[in-house]
Parts: sequence; C-alpha cells; structure tokens
Amino acid sequence: MAELKTRLQSDLTAAMKARETVTAGALRMALTAVTNEEVSGEQARELSDDEVVKVLMREAKKRKEAAEAFAGAGRAEKAELERAELAVLETYLPKQLDDAEIASIVDNVVAALAEQSGEAPGPKQMGQVMKAVNAEVAGRAEGGRVAAAVKAKLTS
Repeated sequence: MAELKTRLQSDLTAAMKARETVTAGALRMALTAVTNEEVSGEQARELSDDEVVKVLMREAKKRKEAAEAFAGAGRAEKAELERAELAVLETYLPKQLDDAEIASIVDNVVAALAEQSGEAPGPKQMGQVMKAVNAEVAGRAEGGRVAAAVKAKLTS
C-alpha cells in the first residue's frame, strides 16, 4: 500500500478519535477519491504515492473552486468549511512553487529547447514546452499557473 494512503488512513483514525469533524470529513473524502481511482478502469490496482498526490491535488482544486462558488453565492459558512477542508488536504501535498520558481523552470526549459532546435520556441510550440515544464514541476504547481508562465514567456 502506498505510504501516503496509509498515512491518510491513520490520520483519519486519529481525527475520528479526537472528534475533529472537519479533518475527518476531508480525509474521508480524500480516501474515497483514492479508492475510486484504484477501482476505476479495467482492473483494480494499487496507486503509487505520486498517483495519490495527483488525486489529492484534484480534490484540493475541487475544494478551492467550491469555496469560491459558495462565497460568490453569499454562503460564507459553507465557503469557510471548504477552505478548512482545503487546508487539511494541503498538509499532504508537496510545497507549491512560487511564481519566480515557475518562471525559472520555464526559462530553463525554453533555453534547452532553443538549444536543441537552434531557434527559440514560439507560441506554436506551447504544447512541447508545457510537456517539458510539467515534467519538471511534477505536481508542485497548478496547471493554470504553469500555462500562464509558459504563455507569457513564449509571447514576449
């Protein structure tokens, strides 16, 4: 079993014993998402830690979007609950890169691709650049932030 999944399960047990309802609820939803991912597809399989992190990132993104939607609809209590669950999930995710670190990675990838092809990549090569940058970022930044940094670099 993935080490992260085991940690989630033991933390869920501890949260339930301590009667921490928000933490327990967030961990239950996360473990349900992990289990659903394991049994989806042709055959049941065990997820690696990297795959569990991807599932947790997807769940964190859902919480962030739900909090924004609730806040926009004037439901402050529900928005606060979603933010609290997001905070619980973020403790299990790798440290997020800041904009300067993302820009640095994009600069390095663009320079490497320019060296390979002999010319600087333009907006038409965004997919190629994104693929290389995402391999380096590996879940430490949201795709939208990465795409914005790549687009800014390629259009400047």
